[in-house]
Amino acid sequence: MKVKSIKYKVKNLWFGPLVCANHKRLTIFFCLISFATFSQVTTEVDTTNIRIGEQISYKIKVETDSTKLVVFPEGQTFMPLEVVEALKIDTTKKVSKFQLLREYKLTQFDSGSYYIPRQKIIVGDKPFFTDSLKVEVNTIEIDTTKQGLYDIKPIIEVDKSSSKWWLYLLIVLAAIALIGFLLYWFIWRKKPLTEEEEIALLPPYDRAKLAISKLEKQNYLERSDLKGFYSELTFIIRKFLDEKVYERSLESTTDQLIERLQLLKDGNQFDFQKDTIANIETIFKRADLVKFAKSQPDIALAELDKQTISNELDAVKATLPEPSEEEKLLNQQYKEAQERKEKRKKILLTTAISLFILIATFVGFGATYGFGYVKDKIFGHSSIELLEGNWVKSAYGFPPIYIETPQVLKRQEFDLPEAAKGKAKIAIFGYGSLIDDFNIVTQTTIIGERKEQDADKQKALNITKIIEGNLKTWEDKGVRNIITKNEEFITPNEAQGVKTFGNAEFPGIKEGDFYDGEYMFLSFTTEQVIQQVVLVWRSDDVYADDIVKRIVDSVELNPNVKREEETK
Repeated sequence: MKVKSIKYKVKNLWFGPLVCANHKRLTIFFCLISFATFSQVTTEVDTTNIRIGEQISYKIKVETDSTKLVVFPEGQTFMPLEVVEALKIDTTKKVSKFQLLREYKLTQFDSGSYYIPRQKIIVGDKPFFTDSLKVEVNTIEIDTTKQGLYDIKPIIEVDKSSSKWWLYLLIVLAAIALIGFLLYWFIWRKKPLTEEEEIALLPPYDRAKLAISKLEKQNYLERSDLKGFYSELTFIIRKFLDEKVYERSLESTTDQLIERLQLLKDGNQFDFQKDTIANIETIFKRADLVKFAKSQPDIALAELDKQTISNELDAVKATLPEPSEEEKLLNQQYKEAQERKEKRKKILLTTAISLFILIATFVGFGATYGFGYVKDKIFGHSSIELLEGNWVKSAYGFPPIYIETPQVLKRQEFDLPEAAKGKAKIAIFGYGSLIDDFNIVTQTTIIGERKEQDADKQKALNITKIIEGNLKTWEDKGVRNIITKNEEFITPNEAQGVKTFGNAEFPGIKEGDFYDGEYMFLSFTTEQVIQQVVLVWRSDDVYADDIVKRIVDSVELNPNVKREEETK
């Protein structure tokens, strides 16, 4: 028998249709359909009476076939109780069905009576709702007869984590000490005088007598080097005469020098003895013959000439006038001038070397790390101090926002409008402000307390309107020319949200001044919770991108807090 059409209405698909005996095959067909589409949802809790901070095990069981997609509650849908942990779904096969079990760990830190709201579970394309459940949260009783009461302990300063600043300081001090030692050793230190320097400091007469005494040690006569002997001997007497008698004695010929000495004697400038000039002339002419005519006088005569020159040095010294007080003063002034000149020379040399070291160090580090970075490191930059400082990772608000920041975020006071009081709770933590170089804010807003209500009437918070409200608040504060872009954002622990970013002109410190800045909102919502991270920085800050990236990469939420698409 062929069935062309069926006009029976199926009112209850759970138990299958009942048809007449003439249609047994049709009845069996509908019963099979009823069995295949059967689904069952049950809940189970281990207790409904806990103390503050204890946890409730809330289990949702779904029994269905393998063709149905099952969606369990996600996020903070159990408020006012808080989801501590949502365990993974446990799947077991039971005959021809599959049983799915998911366990939630719930808690509350305030005493009172609370209702776990109805939970929505979607099986295939059909929603199922659990019953609401009352939970009692009790305070912990303290026996004050056995346990004494104590005052609240004061805030304790916690030492910052150790850093290696002392090592860098030690290296810098060691480098400065090394440079200072080298400058002292090679420039400022009074070096021991060499023998030549000590001789040069002697008076001309003492220097000449010392040179004659050393003439023997040079063994000119033993080697029969008469030319070298007479050259050295005449140079000694010429040098003495050049310094004390006639200043051109070294470049004068023998005849010119003797003529000048005779003129000085005749002019009563020097009272030379009669034999002095004659003896000097004789020895000089003999020396000329030895040097230029290769004459070879006797060795004994050469020894005698050396003694004669030594005696004539004494004779000439005896004729030298004593220096006047004015001459002594001039000599003293000359010495002081020379000392000042030497000191200035040392100062200029030290300054030049120091500048060279500084410039070479700057160029070296600049070529390695960048000249802008080195300049900012030396002269200071607010952002580079943030980037290279001791960062802090912490949780702010509840549900918590886990974030790493260059400075600890401080709680910000915020006055709710009268209309919102009692309906919302806001926790704001921040660093800086819109007029500063860098601004960081975390904000957690809880909208009301969940009451027992129809789940199909609940709607996710419209994240677009929330962001528009943030930007409208900025405009009221004077921010202008706001350019906005949106894209999906997922935290490292897979919490989904929206990233809103762009640039704008922010008001400066002085009224009427504006600076070009960039901003970023990271927004996350559930049915009752709004969580946001707001960053604002200057567009010309070359270090801001690294700071922002590190902050954004560190943002994590409770893995159960995920953005829900707006229900239509």
